[in-house]
Amino acid sequence: MKRVPKAVFFVLAIVILLFATVSVVGIKTHYGDIETTIVKGSEQIRWGIDIRGGVDVTFAPADDVDATDDQLQAVAEVMRQRLVTLNITDYEVYTDNNSDSVIVRFPWKADESNFDADSAIKELGETAVLSFRKGTETDEEGKPTGDLVFEGSQVEKAEAVYVATDNLGSNYQWAVSLKLKSDGAKAFSDATAELVKTQGQISIWMDDEMISAPRVDEAIDSGEAIISGSFDSESAQSLANKINGGALPFKLETKSYSTIDPTLGLGARDAMLLSGVIAFALVCLFMIFVYRLPGFVACIALIGQVSLTIAALTGFFPDIPSSTLTIPGIAGIILSVGMGVDANIITAERIKEEINSGKSIDGSIELGYKRAFSAILDGNITTLIVAIILMGTFGTPDNIFAMILSPLFALFRFPASTEGSIFSFGFTLMVGIICNFIFGVLASKYMVKSISRIKCFRKAKFYGGAR
Repeated sequence: MKRVPKAVFFVLAIVILLFATVSVVGIKTHYGDIETTIVKGSEQIRWGIDIRGGVDVTFAPADDVDATDDQLQAVAEVMRQRLVTLNITDYEVYTDNNSDSVIVRFPWKADESNFDADSAIKELGETAVLSFRKGTETDEEGKPTGDLVFEGSQVEKAEAVYVATDNLGSNYQWAVSLKLKSDGAKAFSDATAELVKTQGQISIWMDDEMISAPRVDEAIDSGEAIISGSFDSESAQSLANKINGGALPFKLETKSYSTIDPTLGLGARDAMLLSGVIAFALVCLFMIFVYRLPGFVACIALIGQVSLTIAALTGFFPDIPSSTLTIPGIAGIILSVGMGVDANIITAERIKEEINSGKSIDGSIELGYKRAFSAILDGNITTLIVAIILMGTFGTPDNIFAMILSPLFALFRFPASTEGSIFSFGFTLMVGIICNFIFGVLASKYMVKSISRIKCFRKAKFYGGAR
């Protein structure tokens, strides 16, 4: 058996404990009032909707429209635009081409005090079709009757601007600038050339609601225009947001939605974290009491396993993006820790059996890890396969596991699913199992072999032996 130097135990233990501290606390620098995060800690964990509260809603085309894949992607882009407009940047928007639907998941805003799900969904999906029309006339039902100039899909960008009202630049007012795509620019040029003669209006409609009706003061053939009027900064920004967020190819209806109150989610999170800490402490006491030295080493390895899982969630490593942690994700961490405990128990029992059969300390440790490995490998590989299937089934359609399993989904016409909470469970379970191999098998093996070289620990009683 190749001997491991005594110092290896102390080096690995110190590295694991330092890594655990940094992964939880992080590293920050302060310069005056400016705080810079160098290494992300546990406080940077992105909590899922089921913990901090939010909305999970599925939109579908209204009036039995058979949407194309490109149209669904256009809707998804509009949804992302609206969410950013609402100052919600931590969102998930996906398309399900099999069922012609768009799935949107977003948390409550940080400063939100009134959790009205219906209002939130209405605010997100109220703008169905944006259109620009000649005149402001409507029929008896209030629907616009003016000739269509172009639809919202021809708008490239609208933004609130503060512009001068005279050539001297002495007076300024808020307005909305409009930039059009090529087809829209041509239609707009023709319409303004016609309407400028009578100082007519081009009205802007959301469905059957007129949101603005600027007068045409000049013919515009550049594809860029300014909508002026009695705007302040808020109303100008509101109109720009409505124009930007209204370029949908068809009306939408809410197919389904679910919500969770943040108070309930945070309470469940705190309860699970507390129970996890208590369970971890009790497991460590049990491992040390029953398996002595291998049990103590197992506790250090478990700390490393949990720390690396936290690091994977926070984006600790620059090239690995952070992942959202949900309540099932916390359960995945706890389950993976249980798998780690199981691996260490199997190994420690093997070592104890070899010692009780009369083998030396060194021989017992070597055979214990060797004979326990196949059982640990089988259990962890099967669980890893389940975790990958969960991530492929309940993750975004463009994640690597979904793409691997896509032929199977297509064969059985399995629709895309974006239940992020289940994906989080699969993710933390997968990371925990990988960490189990790194710490529970590899690191613990070298630490036990190393510490067993110290003279005072070369007694059978330190390994659960009877002699």
